[in-house]
Amino acid sequence: MKKLLCVIAVLFSQGVFAGDKPNVLMIAIDDLRPELNCYGKSHIVSPNIDAFAKESLLFERAYCQVAVCGASRASLLSGTRPETTTIWDYKTPMRSKLPDIRSLPQHFKESGYTTISLGKIYHAKDDDFPQGWSERPGKSKKSGYVQPYERVPHKTQKGRFMGPAIENGGDVPDNAYNDGGVAEMAVKKLERFAKSDESFFLAVGFTKPHLPFNAPGKYWDLYDRSKIEIPSRDQPLNSPLYARSTWGELKNYTDIGAKVTELDDAKTRELIHGYYAATSYTDRNVGHVLKALERLNLKENTIVILWGDHGWYLGEYGDWCKHSNDEIAAHVPMILRVPGKTDGGMRTKALSEFVDIYPTLSELCGLEIPKHCEGDSMVPLLENPDRDWKSVAFSQYQKKESKRKLVFLGTSVRDQQWRYTEWRDVETDKLDRVELYDLKNDPNQTKSVHGIPKNEPVLKRLAALAAKSATGVNPPSH
Repeated sequence: MKKLLCVIAVLFSQGVFAGDKPNVLMIAIDDLRPELNCYGKSHIVSPNIDAFAKESLLFERAYCQVAVCGASRASLLSGTRPETTTIWDYKTPMRSKLPDIRSLPQHFKESGYTTISLGKIYHAKDDDFPQGWSERPGKSKKSGYVQPYERVPHKTQKGRFMGPAIENGGDVPDNAYNDGGVAEMAVKKLERFAKSDESFFLAVGFTKPHLPFNAPGKYWDLYDRSKIEIPSRDQPLNSPLYARSTWGELKNYTDIGAKVTELDDAKTRELIHGYYAATSYTDRNVGHVLKALERLNLKENTIVILWGDHGWYLGEYGDWCKHSNDEIAAHVPMILRVPGKTDGGMRTKALSEFVDIYPTLSELCGLEIPKHCEGDSMVPLLENPDRDWKSVAFSQYQKKESKRKLVFLGTSVRDQQWRYTEWRDVETDKLDRVELYDLKNDPNQTKSVHGIPKNEPVLKRLAALAAKSATGVNPPSH
């Protein structure tokens, strides 16, 4: 601990931060999987995030705690695991379960920061206001989190815009869609902060590439649909059927429908094309904000962290959306820039979790880490990205099995080679099924090898760790 405090003291004494306290810009992106050029996916056009990564610490093996928007964000912003939040769905507001917890923005607000929320940060509208935010959370002039369509007919059902799953917006400006408006709002806030002496915690949330995959035409033009590869639709062997994604979210859209069970190659390519276009559109909006930060001379005094709230299936195993404990659903992009510490760019394979963000930002800004936090500060990785670190990362998801009318809680343990998942009846805690994937030798998670005798020691070791998922497994002493 003394060493960590010395690290922070050196940052301040050497003038790394211009003011008494560094600012924080947190960029949250909905449904963004680590399919970016900076993550080795050269087919994706993401120049702004790539440039940001070259000045940052990029986490190659970061994991969310629950692969659905609301639960993932409730965990991240409370600094607690789902066993504490008791939120595993998308719609339960954090404050309905944790009314008295000191959230991440609340911690900064109570430490003298001006805290601002723009776009989608929590899943529930205005959640954590007024505890966490200095002002009522700001939304774009467009309606709601799900961006409206610009060119195709649609109708509103239960407050949502319902139309096709994709839209090529054609020759419309970047602010025609909701996220472009959020980016403009963020720039205006930064212009305000540049003229004041406020220390700020600015949270900017972009909804794309969340469905529907809508973006201006120029982002669609970046990709040749005919060259998009179709992933294997084969489901993992020895995996329980209820562990799969039902992709019900996608079935809400008019060009899919509730009864569809498989998509043909043409529709698969169209949807992947739309996801890529929406990703590049978000990259533009991220760049718009980061360029303003630099133009306004705020860059050298601002810590920036970017994360995608969970992964997303693009037809792998015949699945779509998220809602599982698979590697595709739980593996996330996370990139941290700390002026004076990450300027040359760094990468780490250290296992990291979203619950680590709260203590990390607190420590970097010289704030006390609240005792309720269940993650670990990642500051030591800034000094040595290759150092020994966590042995495992945890994720959870609840699933229903209609035949037996049971609900199972899946707890997943990821180490550097294996992904183990156990499914327990939420009423009885009885173990129903297990899965074990050797991701070193089977990176596409095609077959659970839990029944192979030579893997029994691995199975027992990870099963024992699963029992510790409520508190995590701490990294070595700092």
